[in-house]
Amino acid sequence: MAKGLQGFSWTMLLLFCAIQELGAWAMHTAVEGPGLGQPGDPALLAGGRVKRGWVWNQFFVVEEYTGTEPLYVGKIHSDSDEGDGSIKYTISGEGAGTIFLIDEITGDIHATERLDREQKTFYTLRAQARDRQTDQLLEPESEFIIKVQDINDSEPRFLEGPYIGSVAELSPIGTSVMQVMASDADDPTYGSSARVVYSVLEGEQHFTVDSKTGVIRTAVADLDRETQDRYEVVIRATDMAGQLGGLSGSTTVTIVVTDVNDNPPRFPQKMYQFSIVETAPVGTAIGRVKAEDSDVGENTDMTYQVKDEEGVEMFKVTTDSNTQEAVITVQKPLDYESKKVHTVVVEALNKFVDPRFVDLGTFRDQTIVRVSVLDVDEPPEFRPPSNLMEVQEDAHVGSVVGVVTALDPDTANHPVRYAIDRSTDAERIFDIDANTGAIVTGKVLDRETAGWHNITVLAMEADNHSQVSRASLRIRILDVNDNPPELATPYEAAVCEDAKPGQLIQTISVVDRDEPQSGHQFYFTLAPEATNSHHFSLLDIKDNTAAVHTQRMGFNRQEQDVYLLPILVVDSGPPALSSTGTLTIRVCGCDSNGAIQSCNSTAYVVSATLSPGALIALLVCILILIVLVLLILTLKRHHKSHLTSEDDEDMRDNVIKYNDEGGGEQDTEAYDMSALRSLYDFSEIKGGDGGGGPGEGGPSGNLASELHVLPQWVQSPDLDFSVFRDYICKKVEQADEDLSVPPYDSFQTYAFEGSDSPVPSLSSINTWSSGSEQDFSYLGGWGPRFRQLAALYAGRRGEEDSEES
Repeated sequence: MAKGLQGFSWTMLLLFCAIQELGAWAMHTAVEGPGLGQPGDPALLAGGRVKRGWVWNQFFVVEEYTGTEPLYVGKIHSDSDEGDGSIKYTISGEGAGTIFLIDEITGDIHATERLDREQKTFYTLRAQARDRQTDQLLEPESEFIIKVQDINDSEPRFLEGPYIGSVAELSPIGTSVMQVMASDADDPTYGSSARVVYSVLEGEQHFTVDSKTGVIRTAVADLDRETQDRYEVVIRATDMAGQLGGLSGSTTVTIVVTDVNDNPPRFPQKMYQFSIVETAPVGTAIGRVKAEDSDVGENTDMTYQVKDEEGVEMFKVTTDSNTQEAVITVQKPLDYESKKVHTVVVEALNKFVDPRFVDLGTFRDQTIVRVSVLDVDEPPEFRPPSNLMEVQEDAHVGSVVGVVTALDPDTANHPVRYAIDRSTDAERIFDIDANTGAIVTGKVLDRETAGWHNITVLAMEADNHSQVSRASLRIRILDVNDNPPELATPYEAAVCEDAKPGQLIQTISVVDRDEPQSGHQFYFTLAPEATNSHHFSLLDIKDNTAAVHTQRMGFNRQEQDVYLLPILVVDSGPPALSSTGTLTIRVCGCDSNGAIQSCNSTAYVVSATLSPGALIALLVCILILIVLVLLILTLKRHHKSHLTSEDDEDMRDNVIKYNDEGGGEQDTEAYDMSALRSLYDFSEIKGGDGGGGPGEGGPSGNLASELHVLPQWVQSPDLDFSVFRDYICKKVEQADEDLSVPPYDSFQTYAFEGSDSPVPSLSSINTWSSGSEQDFSYLGGWGPRFRQLAALYAGRRGEEDSEES
């Protein structure tokens, strides 16, 4: 009953406000309408009262009208209207003639369409009053507004959805999650149609919403992401300030519960077991374990560590950053014979701990990892691992250098055999006893050649040679005094002719390939054959050097220009060894300052400066020069003879020989058949009608007479060449049918001369006249080129005449 009275009071209050607003609108329109008179207008009456030219009611129209008849809006009226229909009313502007219609006689305005204030709140129009007969304006045009009156026809809408918010788990009550806002299209200035209040339809047991602001907050403090990580909350918005009859809209808000580090890591098992062979190298992964954590993201990042001392020494634990697993690896070599099982305590702890939840418990957990070592057949092990031995260089072949020892670490303890890797001792300087491991010398040693030897010793099981161990062994050769000292260089010194006694000539030193432990100590003295020398003396300086001095005044290089001084050098042993070196001393001429000017050994020195290689190079250069000179002379001589031959050729004929023979009658494939000329007409004999006989006139009569007496070849008219022609045609046919021959054949014949030769044949074969009838005296008149030929024929003719006589 109280709620009903309260609603009635609200309704009456809203109605009273609407009446006041309409009255104010009516007064505003009457005072400021366009039909008002201007100052000085007769229409202005005493007391300031204004005479209205237009008379109409305030224009309001309710939205969403659903009636069947046009909705009456209002009426316009002019004071000059006497009701006789002489005035015509018209309107123009927004919606005139379509939405709004006016009765031209009465001035009543009706709305013909359904209006929506949310689309358009008011319409502006203009009214006119005209004389129906003259169509003249009776009143000035006036503007008026038709306002669409709002009703509560739009429900609140959530325009920014869908909404997704988040809140951390275990947040306190009242923690703000997010804010939602609904929009109402109704008029917020008129009534309560646009006043929205919020409430929770679903999820109110976990969340609340502020009715005015729409802020969503937590309603409980025990939100647990691991239990439920998201909530769907339905929020409702109601207009009319939530009163009865108000419209409402709703939206769904998704609230995600974010994670905090409130769960410690936990190993699913309290013990893990792994196995690995004892020969596994350091760094080999044994296995992986992982602690579970209900949190997500970085709250699950963990680190692992080994807690017990034994495990820390033998094993190492690292964290796989991708899988958050603990990787257990070997840190020291394992030995099945020493320990078969290892127990390791592995601890997992969160990397990022939230101090707000420390009181929930310790954020770490431990587990036990048992590692079983598996036995394998291992190669022998060298004991002790010392790799240095020493031996005197004068040790006899077969002397023991040292003994290596290797044992089988396995329980079976198999016997061990030894060998030397010959790739490290290719010269077989050392040998080893296969059973005892004793290393002996195999050859004579020489420290000066090789002072150290590095060899590799192999140890293997007697029954299984694949199980091999290697040990590097260094053998140092100890020095013994087996090399005598020698002069450092072949010393040569010079002494001036005017040298004085006691003058230093040369300081000498020696070298010794041996290296005694106490260092070198050398002793110098003159050799026995030079102990009585009166020319030079030797002084041992006691620092492994000696000085040679002159012992007399002056030297004469004419008498003796070179002195050979033998020097005996002895080392400190043991045993003491010695050698004799020779110092060459040359007598030279010097200036007043003692500088050497010349020595008798100048030529010797010069020749000595030329090495054998330089002498060979000098000889090669001399030989090359000789060869070049001979080559130039040969070319000049050849060029001169060539010029002489050309001059001779100008005075006589050049005889060119073509020593080409045919292949005989059987050769039908070596020549071009197209070169075969047609046969002569043997019925014609050129010799008979050529006009070359004696007695014929013409400019060439003399020449013709000379040519007629030469030996000529004349073809016999009774020769038959048909046999040759048939043979050739047969060969051509065979060649054409043979597909294996080249594309063409060739045939060349030398049976005929050219037909246009002005000179008859010189051959004596088959001539008409005998050799006795020929006279070659005419050849003498043919010029110098035929002079030698004329001499030959003329000489032969003379011999024949003498024989006949």
